[in-house]
Amino acid sequence: MSDTAHSKDELVFLPLGGCGEIGMNLNAYGYGPPHARRWILADLGVTFGSDDEPGIDLICADPDYLIGEHIDAVFLTHAHEDHIGAVGLIYPRLQINAPIYATPFTAELVRSKMEERGVDTAALKTISMGSKVQAGPFEVTYVTLTHSIPEPNALAIRTPAGIVLHTGDWKIDPDPQIGSATDVSGLTALGDEGVLAMVCDSTNVFEEGEAGSEETVRQGLVELIAEQKTGAVAVTTFASNVARVKSIIDAAMQADRHVCLVGRSMHKITNAAKAVGILPPNLEFVDESEAGHFPPEHILYLCTGSQGEPRAALSRIARGDHRHVILREGDTVIFSSRQIPGNEKGIFALQNGLADKGIRVITPRMVPQKIHVSGHPCRDELRRMYQWVRPRISVPVHGERRHIMEHAAYARSLQVPEAITPRNGSLVRLAPGAAEILDEVPNGRLVLDGNQLVPEGAQGIQERRKLSWNGVLFASVSLDEQGNVVDGPVVVAKGFSEPDGRLADESLETLEEAADIAISGLKRKNRFDDDAVERAIGRALRKAAETAYGRRPMIEVVVLRT
Repeated sequence: MSDTAHSKDELVFLPLGGCGEIGMNLNAYGYGPPHARRWILADLGVTFGSDDEPGIDLICADPDYLIGEHIDAVFLTHAHEDHIGAVGLIYPRLQINAPIYATPFTAELVRSKMEERGVDTAALKTISMGSKVQAGPFEVTYVTLTHSIPEPNALAIRTPAGIVLHTGDWKIDPDPQIGSATDVSGLTALGDEGVLAMVCDSTNVFEEGEAGSEETVRQGLVELIAEQKTGAVAVTTFASNVARVKSIIDAAMQADRHVCLVGRSMHKITNAAKAVGILPPNLEFVDESEAGHFPPEHILYLCTGSQGEPRAALSRIARGDHRHVILREGDTVIFSSRQIPGNEKGIFALQNGLADKGIRVITPRMVPQKIHVSGHPCRDELRRMYQWVRPRISVPVHGERRHIMEHAAYARSLQVPEAITPRNGSLVRLAPGAAEILDEVPNGRLVLDGNQLVPEGAQGIQERRKLSWNGVLFASVSLDEQGNVVDGPVVVAKGFSEPDGRLADESLETLEEAADIAISGLKRKNRFDDDAVERAIGRALRKAAETAYGRRPMIEVVVLRT
């Protein structure tokens, strides 16, 4: 490569999270020659652990490729966890002093997250909707959109190589209940100016039509809650959807029901909304400890836990172990939410638990009223956005691989000249020349294991996963100076049962016999080698455990010398 080519300025896009998955968004834009790029970041989000990751609640993208790079700023599009949840985890890891820009509601929530992690909040800069910020070679303008949370923004990123519109999450809601409607004139003006690339939400690309408006949900909730004449009513929804929370409060008031907030996130979000003036600062709720004193037909519980999270408020109520809130036969629970893929098992368990108590469960599919709409664009909304913005390049993100491929095909059908389909780690050159993936950079996932971030494949987590599936055997044996067995082998099991359901006891005798035979079969010289003793007992126990239990457990052997 010539010096001229090596020094040529390029505009690149690098997703490290959010491509090939819905969640865990971390996007980077770079400008300059390959050896001296300047960067900005868009969003630092998390995803959540599954049953396959025991003990892991939060997962974020690994930002190590960016450590040591010149990062001019971090821009946050909105306050959902998959866009801001990793700020307190990743920002310190980057070892930078770059400002973090966010609008007031988002900043309120990010500040508390940073404080919880012990991260200095001096870098957090609160800006107003529609603000313009210069960060190195990037000029970033916040463009108002609508979504399922207050203050959603696109980022119009102006560079010497052209304009990129980074949409973040969005939909087109003509009456979002809270905040302004989509800034159509601003988007159209960008299209008139000429947009090089649009990096766009792909979540609902398979859905025809439009997502729907929060106003129709408000009407549906008012009608449905008014129909519940007897018993207490509980409504569960995403706490971050403040417009939905407000609609539920309005519906409760019209039905002569007092509202009790149940769940930490519900309190946290409503407090943040009141602090920045999105909800009235004098809005009051019934305390959990007092709600039981109201006649059931005059109380509405607004709960977290719509996804069946075992520690969330509604699951604790369903199990009967909530400190204050009790639901009884004849009460009603309304799910004003959708099932996030992967959460079906927990949600069905929750709903079955409620039904078993004689509590009526109402989901969006069960009623004629519209009581939930998505926060992401369906195909008609995508078409309109492309008509307004008219980008030269479509870059689908925020989706699984099937979403991203379909979005690219749909963009081409809308006469977008180019479409590129990145994965996490794809270094995409947007300019100069045709868009192309230049390289695949190191990337991965970090998991929050207790209070430390470790690689997703960390050995300790692999061990825990194996423990959760197969249990563990501990064996100890004591040998004297001549290599004779003084005591043992003694085998202790964790995670094994007798046929009658008791913890494994009598069946361990077979394992101890196998270990004893293994030691007896060792040559005397090998009995002085701890590693040889451990290997022999380990092999014997592995074989015996597979015969006795049909399992291949973890095995720990301790050799004691007297």
